[in-house]
Amino acid sequence: MNLHVKEIDRLSQSYPEVPVEAILKQDLLRLGVGFSVDSLRIATGFKPKDYFIFSFDLATLSELKDQGGHMLHAPEEIRFFGGTRKLASTVVNVRLNPKSPYQIELLEGVLSVVCEGEVLAEVSYHPVPPFYASPLESGKKISEIAPVLEWGYLIYLTVYRLCQYWGKDEECQFCDINENYRQQKQAGRDYTGVKNKLDILAALEIINRLDTEQVTQAITLTGGSITTQLNGQKEIDFYLGYARSIHDTFGDRWILKAVVEAFELSECRRLKEEGGVQIYHPNYEVWDEALFKQLCPGKERFVGYQTWMDRIVDSAEIFGPESVIPNFVGGVEMAKPYGFKTPKEAVDSTVKGLEYFMSRGILPRFTTWCPEPLSFIGKQEAPPLEYFVLLLHRYKETVNKYGIKAPPGYGKPGLGQAVFSVSAFMDVLDPE
Repeated sequence: MNLHVKEIDRLSQSYPEVPVEAILKQDLLRLGVGFSVDSLRIATGFKPKDYFIFSFDLATLSELKDQGGHMLHAPEEIRFFGGTRKLASTVVNVRLNPKSPYQIELLEGVLSVVCEGEVLAEVSYHPVPPFYASPLESGKKISEIAPVLEWGYLIYLTVYRLCQYWGKDEECQFCDINENYRQQKQAGRDYTGVKNKLDILAALEIINRLDTEQVTQAITLTGGSITTQLNGQKEIDFYLGYARSIHDTFGDRWILKAVVEAFELSECRRLKEEGGVQIYHPNYEVWDEALFKQLCPGKERFVGYQTWMDRIVDSAEIFGPESVIPNFVGGVEMAKPYGFKTPKEAVDSTVKGLEYFMSRGILPRFTTWCPEPLSFIGKQEAPPLEYFVLLLHRYKETVNKYGIKAPPGYGKPGLGQAVFSVSAFMDVLDPE
């Protein structure tokens, strides 16, 4: 048995309340995964990576091309299941890394996830949605304008693919949104910086018409921060324009979520009342104040740590605490050279934030940090797996302490049901 599998088994025994599926999912997210040529050649008709906002890769596009280029056609998500451990079906976001110990291979006609020679589970890819083949009048593809994630549950609208936090003194140090835009354009890909409202409405009309089983249930509206103006508009007016158009056209067909700035109360009211936004995500990224200032210098400069946290709490007055769901980047608390040295120190700090919000009825969620090489702190190893398992343990413990239900707009919680693919927080919550 190899060291990675041994560590998974050790942590599974140490934290029996964290399913082994969640542990494996977190390891795939932090270390990435590679694909053999045959594993991509044999499986046709699957949904490829759309690079919907960040790269979410541990290698650049040029590095992937140098490896033969086949991984440039990898799927957005995989679902692993079965194997000798009889694993429950689990959805995982694909983070490409040719050097990962985890590889997707075709073995005797079966797609499998293999760790250094040991077969762990079977794998399937998300099939192409029926509406992806429909062209827009503008010539854009639906996958470019309104890609779907979470096994089809979520339509992800990154309407502004850049961020006006510019350079090392402003950009979040773990974020590669601006560099990812540049590498996509340099690679010659169709990668729209500011999406046209008419394209979005046309794409949503097609999705609404062809998604007869209503697999798509939610929309995330997001993009980079706007510190001055974009198209003559401040951030609230820019994003509100898209929200209003979507809600006016489609009503409550989808749960409408907005991942935007920590706005003032009056701006939050506009999002909800004028734009029909139901769920508000003012992402705080990291709880520790000193790390926030180091890792999120733009947010500190333009808003400030305490103001950001206060606005999260205040926004519950408008949206209701259950519909305020701020994100933190799980693992970035251990980023070198600023972060905590041990998993326990890092998780203890993060849990202080969980206590602060959950005691007020607000449930944060987290995405898994993988060091993207084009970000300022991307050239380092991922945090140890024990950090993520301890975090899941303490996260669920805190959820149970305050009796908070699974968040709306994320699909079903629980092992074998969760579709949120960039962390295992939904996998460890109790099914409803």
